[in-house]
Amino acid sequence: MTLKISVDTDSSTAPYEQLRSGISEQARSGVLPVGYKLPTVRGLAEQLGLAANTVAKAYKALEADGVIETRGRHGTFVAAAGDAATRRLAAAAAAFAQEAHRLGATREDARAAVEEGLRAAYEA
Repeated sequence: MTLKISVDTDSSTAPYEQLRSGISEQARSGVLPVGYKLPTVRGLAEQLGLAANTVAKAYKALEADGVIETRGRHGTFVAAAGDAATRRLAAAAAAFAQEAHRLGATREDARAAVEEGLRAAYEA
């Protein structure tokens, strides 16, 4: 099992975001199993030809999302992200619903906004 990731420097998507989404997708799909040890920031940066800060930014975002966890000197590992991701998704949905209600949107308007947001995010 190895991390298979590439970064397209010609893409309009920032390299750290390509890295973040690639690792996230592989972890959530099970390609990278829970407990898989990721390369060090410097090691992955060197492997991909990126700045260490770029990899560190991606790792920080992944950790905030609950996809990976850093265990001090032991390294960075794929976390059991399902629970953390589910909690964050529920919190985001609740925040959206509260904001939509505060703005006076109907349920139908809120659903339409969500559908449009999902279409834009998943079909981009």
